[in-house]
Amino acid sequence: MNMKVKPGYKQTEVGVIPEDWKTMPVGEAGGVLGGRQRSPYHVGQPTKYLRVANVFDGFIDTKDVLEMPFSPAEKQRFQLKDGDILLNEGQSIELVGRSAIYRGKPENCCFQNTLVRFRAGHGTCSEFVQLVFQQYLRTGIFASIALQTTSIAHLGSGRLAALKIPFPTKAEQEAIAEALSDADALIESLEKLLAKKRQIKQGAMQDLLTGKKRLPGFEVKRGYKQTEMGVIPEDWEVSAVGDEFSIQLGKMLDSEKNVGAPKPFLGNRAVQWGRLDLGDIGVVRLTPSDLQRFRLRADDLLVCEGGEIGRCAIWHAPIEECYYQKALHRLRPKRGYNVKLMLNVLCRLASSGFLLNFVTQTSIAHLSKEKLETVPIPLPPTKAEQEAIAAILSDMDAEIGSLEAKLTKARQLKQGMMQELLTGRIRLV
Repeated sequence: MNMKVKPGYKQTEVGVIPEDWKTMPVGEAGGVLGGRQRSPYHVGQPTKYLRVANVFDGFIDTKDVLEMPFSPAEKQRFQLKDGDILLNEGQSIELVGRSAIYRGKPENCCFQNTLVRFRAGHGTCSEFVQLVFQQYLRTGIFASIALQTTSIAHLGSGRLAALKIPFPTKAEQEAIAEALSDADALIESLEKLLAKKRQIKQGAMQDLLTGKKRLPGFEVKRGYKQTEMGVIPEDWEVSAVGDEFSIQLGKMLDSEKNVGAPKPFLGNRAVQWGRLDLGDIGVVRLTPSDLQRFRLRADDLLVCEGGEIGRCAIWHAPIEECYYQKALHRLRPKRGYNVKLMLNVLCRLASSGFLLNFVTQTSIAHLSKEKLETVPIPLPPTKAEQEAIAAILSDMDAEIGSLEAKLTKARQLKQGMMQELLTGRIRLV
């Protein structure tokens, strides 16, 4: 049964759009051209060119631009102009059609046959068409028209040229592009601020977790000493994870052998840096002894045994009862070592590569309980100093988490705006 289209709109091959919009093949909105084939027999002037490895979703990476010979005629045909859109012609099926606008850098640059170029014609706004291309990538339109014969899918310049797109007036195209450009500017500003805050946190961890910077009131004895962990204050000690924490590896999952009551459990994927993804909770059958052994308590620290070694998060008991699987170590303090401090210590040891010294490498790298127990960790002399360091780093994490949430919301809002504006449900002119 056909859905009724509301007044002022019409059903088309690109979906429901306003009555005064048109649909148009990409090849009529502008010129479509496939890039030049690489060949060792070509002669001409060495010229920079872009390939599929340079084009990402919305930006062009110019750090790795290669050169090959182009004749004068070839250079004239394949040279890029500011505002040209480059699309990945050959790529995995989910990435074929990924696109970005060329902004004139590097100069005098051409493009290879793994890319297709769209050059806007009269009455066409490049930025608007790029937004349509991004939407077609996300909604699978490019994947649906691509030809896939191997692991590589091909978009094809002919298929791209024939593909229909919604086509309002140029003035409305420009208004839509400007509105979404403002959304992009907000996203970019949040990304930059988030990167800066993460750098500040890394610097703070380096200073505070090595004692290079002491918090007011905690310096007891001046001077530093060399240890297996590097230089630390004279009044700090080096301990080991096994001395400060009891470690318990989680429950082995085996649907055929596990018996008992079905209970919720966390796996490796649920543990992210500093947070738990509760959308990834499974169910496992546990015996009465399992229930006692593997039940999580508030402030347990969960550490990944494999995958991203050392990735960890604290269980804050968001649900009343939960257990954990064998891919995770559970750490509980034996004599009061601050759990939030330990989380940051592991983050620093993992990011610096120090933790890799304790990894067992078979077919899959993993951090065994025996090796984890021997990992050295800094031991500030008082619980008060541990708590003060942990509090500062936790406040930074909270600020970073807040920015991450704002960035996620901004990206979601932009996606919603694209859907509304590119279908004309919201009109700007």
